[in-house]
Amino acid sequence: MRKPIIGVLPLVDSGRDSLWMLPGYFNGIIAAGGVPVMLPLTSDREILSQLADTYDGFLFTGGQDVSPALYGEDILPECGEISQPLDEMESILLTDLIRRDKPILGICRGIQFINAALGGTLYQDIPSQKPSETEHHQSPPYDVPIHNVTVSEGTPLYALLKQSEIRVNSYHHQAVKKLSPKLLPMAYSEDGLVEGVYMPDKKYIMAVQWHPELSYLSDNNSMLIFRSFIEAC
Repeated sequence: MRKPIIGVLPLVDSGRDSLWMLPGYFNGIIAAGGVPVMLPLTSDREILSQLADTYDGFLFTGGQDVSPALYGEDILPECGEISQPLDEMESILLTDLIRRDKPILGICRGIQFINAALGGTLYQDIPSQKPSETEHHQSPPYDVPIHNVTVSEGTPLYALLKQSEIRVNSYHHQAVKKLSPKLLPMAYSEDGLVEGVYMPDKKYIMAVQWHPELSYLSDNNSMLIFRSFIEAC
């Protein structure tokens, strides 16, 4: 049986003028039955259209902060490094993938970018804009769960995990602020941040704020997320 081929958005190292990949993204896909391929960094619409047509699903990875220009805000001093080429590439690709109804899984920056690109906004920096006692930026080891997440009943994530509360790892300083009108929430952190979203009128567009690519070996819930994505593909 043919394994689905998954296009994985590249990680960008602007200082070294290079693209790279965390093995967890690839290995999580492989463990779930897929074949991962890292995409080139490009805004060429013809190339992106061919990739969207060719591959069976797409993983929107973590990485740099999403540019506040995408959701109409000025950049704050606390906002981190931005990759304009990645923002531009993902904007073009996401639009095409939604039109084609291709399966999408977003992780960390992935949930942030998808929300912002579809009309939502972000906290540019949680500590300065929404401080709380919940730890969202943990120290190593990164596969250890650090806070609770409440999963909403009636959502795809609840149907998948069959749990109303789970423990997750966490490594981010930006987060969903205003939710896109095209998305519905699936999960919330202890301090009320949106931790999971889905697009209800599409086959499979789901995104989480935590890092299943770092915990799929030790956490069955993370493995279930990868498997559900590959099955949709």
